[in-house]
Amino acid sequence: MHGSASSLSASVSSWLLVLLCAVSGAYCLRRVRGWGGWGGAAAGEAVMGFGMALMAVPLGGGGAWRSPVLGVVFCAAALHALWLLRGGVHHAHHLVGSLTMVYMAAAAGSGHGHGAGLPLLTGALLLYYAGYVVLGGTRLITAGGPAPAPTELIRACRLAMGMGMLAMLLSM
Repeated sequence: MHGSASSLSASVSSWLLVLLCAVSGAYCLRRVRGWGGWGGAAAGEAVMGFGMALMAVPLGGGGAWRSPVLGVVFCAAALHALWLLRGGVHHAHHLVGSLTMVYMAAAAGSGHGHGAGLPLLTGALLLYYAGYVVLGGTRLITAGGPAPAPTELIRACRLAMGMGMLAMLLSM
């Protein structure tokens, strides 16, 4: 996803990932302004969604500016997530997500292409996000009901973000 998109299927999957992440970011941004003032957590999720969308854009050989800029943005998001931790441990996922994005931006900027990350760390993050996606999916399945409540929509947003992180980690 971060290298050249030479085949049509790689390009299509990259653009689908861009779309998924951008829609998730836009939804979270709407939550910042609307429904019950989620504020800080939703703003952090919106930054993550748009940043993931930008990282997934297949630029080919260009885009040397992308890794350092995204590294700075996600370091700021990690500091924001650290600030949110004072409200409770349930915000730890935001910190993990921000630090994961810093890691992926650094690996993408190293210029070594796919496999530039540390295999053990990448594997641990894959396991974390796989568990996160499975847990999020089971929460959505057990929620049920005739019409989705805002909490189920929020869970769906988080599930989409987790799936995006998994896809991006797999592309490293």
